[in-house]
Amino acid sequence: MNGVTGRMGKNQHLMRSMVEIIKQGGVRLSETETIMPDPVLVGRNEARLKALSELSGVEKYTTDLESVIKDPSYAIYFDAQTTGRRAEAVKLAASHGKHVYCEKPTASEFKTAMDLYEFCEKAGVKHGVVQDKLWLPGLLKLRRLIQKGFFGEILSVRGEFGYWVFEGHTIPAQRPSWNYRKEDDGGIIVDMLCHWRYVLDNLFGKVRAVSCLGATHIRERVDEQGKAYPCTADDAAYATFQLEGGIVAHFNSSWCVRVRRDDLLTIQVDGTQGSAVAGLRQCYTQHYGNTPRPVWNPDVEQSIQFFDGWLEVPDQEDYENAFKLQWELFLRHVVRDEPFPWNLKEGAKGVQLAEKGLESWARKAWVEVPEI
Repeated sequence: MNGVTGRMGKNQHLMRSMVEIIKQGGVRLSETETIMPDPVLVGRNEARLKALSELSGVEKYTTDLESVIKDPSYAIYFDAQTTGRRAEAVKLAASHGKHVYCEKPTASEFKTAMDLYEFCEKAGVKHGVVQDKLWLPGLLKLRRLIQKGFFGEILSVRGEFGYWVFEGHTIPAQRPSWNYRKEDDGGIIVDMLCHWRYVLDNLFGKVRAVSCLGATHIRERVDEQGKAYPCTADDAAYATFQLEGGIVAHFNSSWCVRVRRDDLLTIQVDGTQGSAVAGLRQCYTQHYGNTPRPVWNPDVEQSIQFFDGWLEVPDQEDYENAFKLQWELFLRHVVRDEPFPWNLKEGAKGVQLAEKGLESWARKAWVEVPEI
């Protein structure tokens, strides 16, 4: 597990996924078979690795990546490094026969992302990309509604994502500084359009075109050493997507917005027979028969309490951590060859959309998203 000293690698992949899988006794395949992971932590800072080992209970760690990649004891290479370091390490692992699982975006450029997919295919190794939002309880509830035909014909999808990331001058920033430096592969378009690609493709329809406007609203932030630095990457993105079947989707993504909505991420789906609004865990619906009939009149106080007309979808199953669930599916894929469609090609689609979004911003135009 390479790069797990970082925020996402530590919290989601190590502590809330791998450690929890080990605690539960592994991934049960049958009455007599269980997959039990045996991880080794890899990073560049031995002191941080030692502290992480003590915190997680994972005893093995090393700063020598090449030695563990060459060690036949390990069948899977996981990468949660910064984006620019990913391609070289993934290729090294695949060339030594390791199955590959990695964070997104898989690369900064579409060509590199596709090269990784083709390299792993030729190497004959299995590969997967983290697409965690598909297992969020709120989105799982949305999927159930779609499967049951709740919406009728889906017309549009509207996503609102983000929160205020402090600049660091007075209150410490809650995101790493590289996110705001283009030269370090930062930027919210590269980060979040990869997410919106797999959400849209898997739930609503394939993305066919994009119109995107980016912005760098905050010009200066303070890094982890307390030094001010100029922000060179976009910290907000306003993107509209055309999906197959005529569905229109729009997502606002921003690290410069204060939240007055149900959650840090909300997705509203409107259809001919009903609408739903999903957050990370909750989902609320309004059927055609429960839809109020407002009349525009700004001269009188609005009599309709719009929030009252929505019903919460109940929890009909137990929900686990989204990262952990996908980890278990990948482990089953490696050991049992069970289906795992979220591979490096799917990861490349996310990079493609981010690249097309940046192109759209530069050209101030709609950009087609070709089929891969």
